[in-house]
Amino acid sequence: MDTTLRDGEQTSGVSFVPHEKLMIARLLLEELKVDRVEVASARVSEGERNAVKIICDWAARRDLLPRVEVLGFVDGHESVDWVRSTGCRVINLLCKGSEKHCRYQLKKTPQEHIDDILRVVDYAQEQDMEVNVYLEDWSGGMKDSPDYVFQLMAALADSPIRRYMLPDTLGILNPLQVIEYMRKMMKRYPQKHFDFHAHNDYDLAVSNVLAAVLSGCRGLHTTINGLGERAGNAPLASVQAILKDHFQARTRIDESRLYDVSRVVESYSGVVIPPNKPIVGDNVFTQVAGVHADGDNKRNLYCNDLLPERFGRKREYALGKTSGKANIRKNLEDLGLQLDEESMRKVTERIIELGDKKELVTQEDLPYIVSDVLKHDVQGERVRLVSYIVNLAHGLKPMATLRVEINGTPYEESSSGDGQYDAFVRALRKIYKGTLGRRFPMLTNYAVSIPPGGRTDAFVQTVITWQFDGRVFRTRGLDADQTEAAIKATMKMLNLIEGDFDRPSAEA
Repeated sequence: MDTTLRDGEQTSGVSFVPHEKLMIARLLLEELKVDRVEVASARVSEGERNAVKIICDWAARRDLLPRVEVLGFVDGHESVDWVRSTGCRVINLLCKGSEKHCRYQLKKTPQEHIDDILRVVDYAQEQDMEVNVYLEDWSGGMKDSPDYVFQLMAALADSPIRRYMLPDTLGILNPLQVIEYMRKMMKRYPQKHFDFHAHNDYDLAVSNVLAAVLSGCRGLHTTINGLGERAGNAPLASVQAILKDHFQARTRIDESRLYDVSRVVESYSGVVIPPNKPIVGDNVFTQVAGVHADGDNKRNLYCNDLLPERFGRKREYALGKTSGKANIRKNLEDLGLQLDEESMRKVTERIIELGDKKELVTQEDLPYIVSDVLKHDVQGERVRLVSYIVNLAHGLKPMATLRVEINGTPYEESSSGDGQYDAFVRALRKIYKGTLGRRFPMLTNYAVSIPPGGRTDAFVQTVITWQFDGRVFRTRGLDADQTEAAIKATMKMLNLIEGDFDRPSAEA
């Protein structure tokens, strides 16, 4: 069960609007093919009620409604009525799984709490709703008050509860404890369906999930990108890969969609994925050391079962001060370029020099480095910026006037914009779409940073993400001026795709 939309939304600063919740639910159920999704907590707000309604309406039209779940509380009829009003038919009832929580938070005896739970379960049954229960702080209960946990389970054993969800609410367990406690639950209640819900406070969420599986647990709770309260939950991508590769476990998950869904959730949540995060991080399929690229050329000596193609990605070879000729050759091959040994030596020296300055070198930069080092136009600068002027005046929109040569023919255009760079791009778009009747790429992301290790007076690095003909790619520009850096990145992009402009197609 994926709980990105419920527990994941408890990440500090994360709040999904209804259409984002619907999109994520659709991706989880239809694209990733998770078994169940927990989409909200009851009684939060009217906005949350509307979001759940939208999801349930969509799910009902696709026969997926039984796989949509909402967290509810032991509060008489209130949570059940709230969940039922949304169209959802599965409630996950939050009960107290430790005696401390029962006595000090609820201020009730165990029997009083049990009686309250059974009344809610009976009412939910009358409303034709399926009931699962969370034993909140189950890990604390098994450590400090196991008799309470067993008393609770014994009282609920004959009820129509379908699943018993066992959360490590405070993230306090280690794998050995998970095995011990889960096996005790399985031994006493072998016919019950147990889910395990891990938290990552000690960075043990994934390990604890695997321990639960090995101990007979039948359900797992995960989130996309490990979102969740405090240190988060177990990330779906990591759990899936380890279950499959190390334990030959079978799931319905479509691994090829993990990366794309991860990026959508990153965008909606605003929580940036660390570049070294397993499976979905930007750098995890990037070889840096030259010896690794050399080994990959010789029977994939530095590859493991985590092949990037499984996850809709590809292996890359970084360019920097530790790059050897093998890394550079791999990137050149991808670009269709070949160099002799002497030229390769010169290009390697230049990349090492740039790496020592902490400048980021990308595959898109490589043709320009080759051209600069060898003093000839390897790629062929088919689009050349002859001159431009951008200005900014108080009370007026920024203006840009530029002159470019495209395949040797000069063009000139002016435009205003919301900023200096926006004005520059609008002028370019006039040339391509207005004058030439050609397609122009869509700018999908624009990021500015000082290169790692730089200072405030250092070069500015601008990274622009483009979409064109179904491809998504990034170009970078480096300059002391942000606008100039963005313009450099834009000219790189135009030269990269100029060959595509030669093919007739509808305007994009």
